[in-house]
Amino acid sequence: MDTIITILISTILVNNYVFAQFLGICPFLGVSSKTETAVGMSVAVTFVVVFASAITWVLQTFVLNVFGLEYLQTIVFILVIASLVQFVEMVIKKVSPALYSAMGVFLPLITTNCMVLGVTVLNIQNEYNLFETLISGLGASLGFALALILMASLRERLELVDIPKPLKGVPIALISAGLMAIAFSGFTGLV
Repeated sequence: MDTIITILISTILVNNYVFAQFLGICPFLGVSSKTETAVGMSVAVTFVVVFASAITWVLQTFVLNVFGLEYLQTIVFILVIASLVQFVEMVIKKVSPALYSAMGVFLPLITTNCMVLGVTVLNIQNEYNLFETLISGLGASLGFALALILMASLRERLELVDIPKPLKGVPIALISAGLMAIAFSGFTGLV
């Protein structure tokens, strides 16, 4: 139980993939302009990361390691992630066309979201069992969601503030992201 709580707190706050490891920055900056879109992207990424973590762990443990094919890890993991993203894209298109159009090009880009691949590879490197892998994937997803939704909320508020013209848009978003990363570094030593 202590290990599970440690993994969750670590992946959500202490070693947040966006703020501490700088993975997943493209969707973090690209989809964080509106809270509604950020929430939708968070749900999609959570689904993909948790299921990709489980599937890649099974493939690594029972196929790649057994047959000495560890060198194929990256290719196999990317294929799993791409398949899951296609599935998520079809479901969102059918269930919520508005969310699908709001996400635009960023939904297929989950395939190339380095955070998703990073989580799956780090789960194997940390030698987690299947349950720990699922918890790590969930924690990483919740950490990504927290970062994305906080950033979207902040960017919506920044639209209402008088900001000097050279800092509007992406520059102030990058400054804000840097300040948020500094704030999250305050969780270091928590676990």
